[in-house]
Amino acid sequence: MKVLIITGKLASETVREASSTSEHEVHVHVADTPIAAFLTPRRIISEIGKINFSDDGEPDILIVPGLIPKDVGIIGERTGIPAYKGPTDAADLPIVLDLLGELELSTEKPADKLIEEEQRRRALQFIEDFENDQRRISTLLERDENILVGGLPTGRDFPMRVLAEVANAPILLEQGRLRERIDYFIRSGADMIDLGMLAGEDNSHLIPEIIRTARSAAGEVPVSVDSLNPPEIEAAVECGADMILSLDLGNYREVLPLLRKHGVPAVILPTDYSEGWVPETVEERVEALEELKRKCSGIDVIADPVLDPVNSRSIVDSVMACRMYAERNPDPIFFGVGNVTELLDTDSTGVNALLAGFGMELGVSILFTPEESGKARGSVYELSVASQMMFLARHRGSVPKDLGINLVLFKDKRRSGGVVEKVDVPVIEAEGGMKFVRDKMGSFKIMVEDGQIKAVLYQGMEPRTALTSDSAKKLYEEIINRNLVSRLEHAAYLGAELQKAEIALRTGKDYVQDFELFERSFPL
Repeated sequence: MKVLIITGKLASETVREASSTSEHEVHVHVADTPIAAFLTPRRIISEIGKINFSDDGEPDILIVPGLIPKDVGIIGERTGIPAYKGPTDAADLPIVLDLLGELELSTEKPADKLIEEEQRRRALQFIEDFENDQRRISTLLERDENILVGGLPTGRDFPMRVLAEVANAPILLEQGRLRERIDYFIRSGADMIDLGMLAGEDNSHLIPEIIRTARSAAGEVPVSVDSLNPPEIEAAVECGADMILSLDLGNYREVLPLLRKHGVPAVILPTDYSEGWVPETVEERVEALEELKRKCSGIDVIADPVLDPVNSRSIVDSVMACRMYAERNPDPIFFGVGNVTELLDTDSTGVNALLAGFGMELGVSILFTPEESGKARGSVYELSVASQMMFLARHRGSVPKDLGINLVLFKDKRRSGGVVEKVDVPVIEAEGGMKFVRDKMGSFKIMVEDGQIKAVLYQGMEPRTALTSDSAKKLYEEIINRNLVSRLEHAAYLGAELQKAEIALRTGKDYVQDFELFERSFPL
């Protein structure tokens, strides 16, 4: 295939090098502009008019810079050469050229984005096909490694299920916020909802209403109740809970007959909290779980070796106990990821992904987390994505990279090609210091709430207009279109603040107007 690539001067060497190994016949035309993104469809049409195709014939396809903002379809219409956007980074050209003929390029979207979308589509389709294959699911459920929790197949042969803990469910019920919390977790990707009770209290009289509310909000999503208190466990089982957290050597006798009667699975712990006993060694953890499993014959159990926080008892011992138990017993395993993320002062994304990877290797079936602290906000979503990543990696026999889905949120997956524009002009070090002059149109109060950015215009001390969107660009364009700003410095300020608000909206950060979103809290 004859391929013509048009680029600017700065990227020309990168483009030539990146396309030099292609099996296609590639020609590079360098336009008289330093930056490729400055090219427009009309400018490219003009550039093509300068090329003499008589010797080699016209190209079969024209690839233009992916950073061009406009639709480039008009180029093909005017020149007769099909024109499509290439990648946003010239370093990705080899991938695009390798996929010519397989990848349907676009006149609107950069080629690298199309590749990402296709990888994502295939990844999600694989998971969806697996989850919908009822014959395979029935076969897998015959194995000891797998059970049903409610109607959800759970076990070592399935994607790890994310169990989101609604902490302090009795309090949220009384505040009227229980449904809101469950809705949020389900939107975040939770496969199961856990209703956390209050330690040291007996709120069994509230459990019927708690479960009714949870069922109404959760629909078909399984619901568990989290308590060691036998009266609360009994109330939960009678009200139709799909799973119980938790049984240990101190409480199982009182509730086991009811669990057997209703066929409710339970998470088992290697402890006896009624006697204040917890295991000291890896072997003690595993042996205590195995003893409790034998005593709980007649119900399905999910073993929780207890994942300890870093440097509390030993996270390493926790992982070793999981490995030992999994090697000796086929049961599903429970991984309390939130124990680590909530007690570690770092962003949760990488921690959740890494622990999900540990879980995949250990044969974990349930990833459990609350979202109680600000730094752990978004953990349910992160574990949901991480679970899918690890499921794909396991089935492909690969490392969890280039799967089509990822959790790269704050950094770039690949380094840019690094085209640097060198300009011979005076360089001024900006100092700022503009005198504040109030805009006669008023002032804006910007906030983030309910998944939207809200900009409220105040005139004097009275609110006059409120604009909402999830897009900073839409908001500042609307403000300009409605003539709600009259000073350049005010418009620039609003653009900066609205963009900060959008970043906060997308990352889960708290947004406070006039304060920085990110800062290096521990300078080196």
